[in-house]
Amino acid sequence: MSELCNICPRRCNISRGVFTPGKQLPGVCHAPRQPMVARAGLHHWEEPVISGSRGSGTVFFSGCNLNCVFCQNYNISSKVEGKVITLERLKAIYQELIELGAHNINLVTPTHYSKAILASLEDPLSVPVVYNSNGYDSVETLKLFENKVQIYLPDYKYADNTLGKRYSQVSDYAETALAAIKEMYRQTGDYVIDDNGIMQKGVIIRHLILPNAIENTLKVIELVSKTFRPGQVMFSLMRQYIPCGKVSDSNYPEINRKVTDEEYALVEDALFASNIEDGFVQDESSASGEFIPTFDGTGV
Repeated sequence: MSELCNICPRRCNISRGVFTPGKQLPGVCHAPRQPMVARAGLHHWEEPVISGSRGSGTVFFSGCNLNCVFCQNYNISSKVEGKVITLERLKAIYQELIELGAHNINLVTPTHYSKAILASLEDPLSVPVVYNSNGYDSVETLKLFENKVQIYLPDYKYADNTLGKRYSQVSDYAETALAAIKEMYRQTGDYVIDDNGIMQKGVIIRHLILPNAIENTLKVIELVSKTFRPGQVMFSLMRQYIPCGKVSDSNYPEINRKVTDEEYALVEDALFASNIEDGFVQDESSASGEFIPTFDGTGV
């Protein structure tokens, strides 16, 4: 019998199993034991210090332990669409992306494949490794990545656990994600950007503004401001929300629209008034489906 999976805070304690077409696997992530990838390629729409001029070498993994109802990558996160690959193929993908000029290897939603990814990083890469997660990570698992990951790119979705429960079916997101982000910072220390404007190590905390949830965003800004001093981490305030996934269902009318100019102005003013000095904001044009990659197996 394969080992039971408790790698993330969900602690499903189930055997993940082997991918079988048409069969939903157990556990919240519904992901197989083997790494499953939906797309790999150069990505130019991350933060400038990640994408740079040549692009970030992104590997989009299938499945997710949150399954947010509004996820822009819904087909691969909740529907778990993608291709199962071997450990050898995963290593080869890294090298192919590096040869294309990638500034880094960007592992998108990697948590539930931690065992395979750790094995794939046994030999250090020639570029920084980015751990790009939804923030709902266990400290114990993150500790396994120390000295293997140079850059952490976590979400901090909710400071309000009632929203986490409603949109991601998790009751302890706020405290769990903050503990995870603190561990990420412990590993990397203060962020470092080279002379070409490319991050070499550190943490960028991302927060996606949700419509009708401005108090949540204000709480996130306050918590990050209180937890970290200027120069320690970067903060990315994201305005790119568009209704995706299950949002069109009548169950979620309050988020079935984009963020308004008034909502954005309020949170941007709060950000600039805080002691968060380093990071990024997005303009209204970022709220567009054209920035969502096509998950067609490219590069896999």
